[in-house]
Amino acid sequence: MIFEIKFIFKNVYFQLNSPSMITKFNLKISLLFLILVHSNKICSQKILFDFSLSKTIEETSGLEIVDDMFVTHNDSGGEASLYYLSKKGEIKYKRKISSAKNKDWEDITRDDKYIYIADMGNNFNNRKDLKIYKIPINKDSKEKNQTIYFSYPEQDSFKINRNTIYDAEGLISVGKNLVVFTKNRDKKITELYLIPKKAGTYDAKKIGKLGVNSIVTGADYNEDYKMLALTSTKKFNKYYLITINDFNLKKIDESSMNTYEIPIGKTQVEAIKIIDNNNFWITSEDEKSSKSARLLKLKL
Repeated sequence: MIFEIKFIFKNVYFQLNSPSMITKFNLKISLLFLILVHSNKICSQKILFDFSLSKTIEETSGLEIVDDMFVTHNDSGGEASLYYLSKKGEIKYKRKISSAKNKDWEDITRDDKYIYIADMGNNFNNRKDLKIYKIPINKDSKEKNQTIYFSYPEQDSFKINRNTIYDAEGLISVGKNLVVFTKNRDKKITELYLIPKKAGTYDAKKIGKLGVNSIVTGADYNEDYKMLALTSTKKFNKYYLITINDFNLKKIDESSMNTYEIPIGKTQVEAIKIIDNNNFWITSEDEKSSKSARLLKLKL
């Protein structure tokens, strides 16, 4: 029996007239396809800008944009201040947050009127004072700062446990609520908890989970693009960007995730800000593998 296949691929004419030729050709095409797919995954993201940050913010752990300036803060034990940065990462202004302490600030988010600072780092499972500071977005406002206290109603033990599922580093603003993204080191998932924006004391409400196959270290949500962006890691030697388009709190289980490796080597990425569907700003902490903390623009 004679087999014959004729087709055009990339303007090149092919004619195969035997089973062995067809089998070999199919194998080569399959291998080529896998290589192309793999290459696109690696090369589909690019660092457009990479700025060194001051030692003052060497543990940058959150990122927002206010009045066309970046706003960041330090991680655990740092000064209870927000740092306003230029587009090149230079500190232009330090805003001390009165009546606040930085026990373990992990993320920052905002709405039209307020900035929310998440003091919710709980690496050892033993914190009973988780809180979110709510401050006026206008730094000259005379309005007093407020505090939103919360706890996880499912947590029944506060014994020291490095594999706790009640640690969190991601916070976003959605409508009248805040959403916390937990770090689950064991199952490599993140659970989402809903908290009202009004000052008070609350049991955070679990509303779903995402199978991110990693540990979430930062979060942002853009209402205009309906996009959720997370930063994450698996073994703290590589970091990833996870995006979800058409993100809906009522349809968390239907979320479709895209995961991209952030091409910056071994570092610690804990903050992200969405610019549009393809562009993001991130910050990384000062690590032994880098000369300083960094502000980077990432393009998909």
